[in-house]
Amino acid sequence: MVYTQFLHSNEIEQAANLLKMGELVAFPTETVYGLGAKLFDPEAIFAIFKVKGRPSDNPLIAHISSLAQVEELADQIPEIFYTLANQFFPGPLAIVLKRRQNVPGIVSAGLDSIAIRMPSHPIALKLIELVGQPLVAPSANLSGKPSSTQAKHVMEDFSGKIAAVIDGGKTEVGIESTVISLLGKKPILLRPGAIRKEQIEEVLGYFLESVSISHGESALSPGMKYRHYAPIAPIKIFQTIESLKDYLVGRLSSGPTMILWNKFHKLPFPGLEPFILSTKEFYSLLRLADKKQYHEILVLCDEDLQADAALMNRLTKAAGII
Repeated sequence: MVYTQFLHSNEIEQAANLLKMGELVAFPTETVYGLGAKLFDPEAIFAIFKVKGRPSDNPLIAHISSLAQVEELADQIPEIFYTLANQFFPGPLAIVLKRRQNVPGIVSAGLDSIAIRMPSHPIALKLIELVGQPLVAPSANLSGKPSSTQAKHVMEDFSGKIAAVIDGGKTEVGIESTVISLLGKKPILLRPGAIRKEQIEEVLGYFLESVSISHGESALSPGMKYRHYAPIAPIKIFQTIESLKDYLVGRLSSGPTMILWNKFHKLPFPGLEPFILSTKEFYSLLRLADKKQYHEILVLCDEDLQADAALMNRLTKAAGII
């Protein structure tokens, strides 16, 4: 068994040295905690897939600390990339470009593309800078389970399996980055995130098309193909309080139930434990549901929540609606 070091934010150099040695280190970004390895180290990247139980056809995102590193990773970079990068880097936006041949194919699941982002968290930026090359850093959780937004979440999944985790406190955003592709004639939204579609459209000056994939197709971005973010308990989504009440009247379940909503409602049913749902706390609540062994999770998505494309994307994935 590997001893997993719990490092503080002032111990970044120790974490960088571990990464240089080919070890795996989890670290905070502004979105969620990432499980890091050197981008030009295929063996370390393979270890990420193995320890996460991640499907080999699910590509990773390259994390950079400077725009100069983009040219090490990508070919035929369109001018629109720099327009978007100047507006949103560093920050929770990943951009898919054509991959240079020197980049290990395992990074992109064998595709000729690569997703690149520059995190805004100071620990992440300093770590990449100290390692001296970009890092791949998928979310630091077991594949398919809720992502980690605190160092303790990482330890729940990987204690004794990775070299270290840097404790940077709770992440600011709470869900993964927005992902867009610049491989075609026009940008395409692959995954919604903290940077809204409308914000990108304002910079582009035109409508941003969204895309999903069909069964058997390759995914250009993480979060497109498989069930993700899922707790043990099943999740059921309701759009009105009336439909939620109807379900509660007719349900057979007598076990403890978590209810998530963005405003409190009085419901005269036993065994219900309500929590206020927010993007920042979403994954923490799903992990709490596992810890408290709730029988099911009921989510009331009113119009305000339905308007949050990123949160609804994570909710439907967690509920198995792919």
